Amino acid sequence: MMMCVSMSPPLPVKNGVGPTRLRIPLSGPWATIAEYVVAKFDHLDAENLYRRFDDGEFVGIDGQSICRSTELSAHRFVWYYRELPAEDPVPFHEEILHIDDDLVVIDKPHFLPTTPSGRYLRESALVRLRVRLDNPDLTPIHRLDRGTAGVVMFSARPATRGAYQSLFEKRQVTKVYEAVSARPPRWGQDAPGFAESDGPLVYRNHIEARRGELRVVVDDSREPNSETMIEARGTGVSASGRAVLHTVLRPQSGRMHQLRVHLAALGAGILGDRRYPDLLPDAPDDHSLPLQLLARELEFTDPLSGRARRFVTRRALNETPVSDW
Repeated sequence: MMMCVSMSPPLPVKNGVGPTRLRIPLSGPWATIAEYVVAKFDHLDAENLYRRFDDGEFVGIDGQSICRSTELSAHRFVWYYRELPAEDPVPFHEEILHIDDDLVVIDKPHFLPTTPSGRYLRESALVRLRVRLDNPDLTPIHRLDRGTAGVVMFSARPATRGAYQSLFEKRQVTKVYEAVSARPPRWGQDAPGFAESDGPLVYRNHIEARRGELRVVVDDSREPNSETMIEARGTGVSASGRAVLHTVLRPQSGRMHQLRVHLAALGAGILGDRRYPDLLPDAPDDHSLPLQLLARELEFTDPLSGRARRFVTRRALNETPVSDW
C-alpha cells in the first residue's frame, strides 16, 4: 500500500505567503537541481534563477540552502518563495463574520480567490487574512471559486484543524447557495419538474476534474458522484431589466464547479458564467455582472463544543428579481 506522508515546509510564511514546494525528478538530462529548475521555468530569466541559488533562496527539507552545483538526485523536493509579481488590487474586500481561537469565518466578495492561484497571490483571501490577523497558521477548510461570493471558513490553528476538515469530508456541513440565471425560454413548459409549482428537483451526474483543464468533464455513462437539490425561488425582472430565474441550491456533494454544471445542464446557466454551458474567451472582469452565485449559509455541529453553528452571508446577488414576470 502506498502511503501519503505530509511534509511541513522548512520555510515560514512570509508576508502572508507560504513557500512553494517543487518535486525534483530522480533522473533526467539535468546534472544539477539548478539546471532542472532553469529548464522547468524556461519563461523566467535563467541568470536570475541561478543568482537565487547562489543567494541560498532554494532549500531542502532540512532547511539548508541548495547551491547551483547540487546534484539532481540529492533532494526529492525543494522549497522557495515565489517572486511576487505586480498585482492589480482586487477592489472588493472580505468581511469577517466570526473569529475565535479555532475558526475564522469570512464573507468573501466576488472576484477574490480563496487561495493564491494563477496571477493572484497577495490578492487572495488567505494572504489578506494572514497579514490582517497576523496569523501565518490560517488555512482554508474549504474553498469557493474566485467568481463565487459568500461564506468561507478558515482554520486558525493546526491543533484543531482536522476536526473541522473532517466535517466536510464526512458531509456533515449543510451548505446553501443562491444563484440567478437567465430565465429559460418557455419556462414551466419545457422544464417540467423544475418549475416553482413542482417543488425541489434533485439533479445528479458524474463530474471529473482533470489537471490543466478549465472545465470539468461530465460522463453520463458513469455512476453519479455529484448531487444537488435545486429549488426555484422565483422568476421576474432584475434591476438591470433581465428576465431571470432565482434558485436556491443545496449541494449534497462538493465536486468542482458542481452547481454551475448542474444548472447549465438544466438549461439555466448562471448569469456571468464564462465557462458553462459554453467556454467563452478570456476577458477582463466585468464588475457590473459578477457570477451570480452566492454561498449563503453554512450550518454544522461544532466538533469541539457540540454546539449548533450557523453562518450566513450579508451579501446579495445584484440580479435577483425585483418585480414579477
